[in-house]
Amino acid sequence: MPIYVNYQSADTWVNPEIFKLNQEKYPRYVAGVPPDCFSRTGQLWGDPVYDWEILKQKKYGWWIQRMKHCLNIFDVVRIDHFRGFAGYWEIPYGEKTAINGHWEKGPGKDFFNAMLKRFPNLPVIAEDLGLITPDVRELIHDFKFPGMKVLLFAFNETLSQNPYAPHNHIKNCVIYTGTHDNNTVRGWFENEVSQEDKQRFFQYLGHKVQAEDAHLCMIRLAMMSVANIAIIPLQDILNLGEEARMNTPATTNGNWLWRFKQDQISSHVIELLKNMTILYGRE
Repeated sequence: MPIYVNYQSADTWVNPEIFKLNQEKYPRYVAGVPPDCFSRTGQLWGDPVYDWEILKQKKYGWWIQRMKHCLNIFDVVRIDHFRGFAGYWEIPYGEKTAINGHWEKGPGKDFFNAMLKRFPNLPVIAEDLGLITPDVRELIHDFKFPGMKVLLFAFNETLSQNPYAPHNHIKNCVIYTGTHDNNTVRGWFENEVSQEDKQRFFQYLGHKVQAEDAHLCMIRLAMMSVANIAIIPLQDILNLGEEARMNTPATTNGNWLWRFKQDQISSHVIELLKNMTILYGRE
């Protein structure tokens, strides 16, 4: 579930009072994130930001309805940009980049206490990647939400202490080889990873691997993690390259277009995944 909704969505037009809009119903502020490793100018998403004071007065009714709808469809809901509940970056409407935004305080514990009254076993995964401050960690810890670990982030110069490296995982987390915002494992191996990080990857495995086998090594690392849940993107299961990447952050063209064909799920792929699932006790 994305934390925000589009300005042109039915949600915005039916419930304009819960967003920071002016009298003409144009946004006063829009959502995004400050400059980071993906973009020197930040990311300007353009979605209207919430007026959390109004939402609180309404006992978060719109959010409760939204979560109810999602839980009628899904067993578990991963909330993208979870950090926005602790603090969010709002940008004056009309800005061309996210640079001139500023931080605002989110609803924090009050929001999730209200959610838990309606959903006592709230099955949420907290997308806690990127700039995570102590207040975000506290929110995740207090409500015992599982956070995310991404193996593609594990093999930099901080490997021994890197929280994404398997030996530093905790049980209450979800391990991914990569997410919708990353390259595929093969695309990463062939086009992105530095030689230094690649060497650390080999050292971690205990042997060198070629591009055609890197995905299996990553899947094994994810499967053998102590993390309660392991999620493997289908592109990595199929060992696809950069052409199958789902999304490139801070870009607007060519994203969310990849689709698989049924015949790509061969009996070999099924047997491989089945055997690993059984071997590492994830059945």
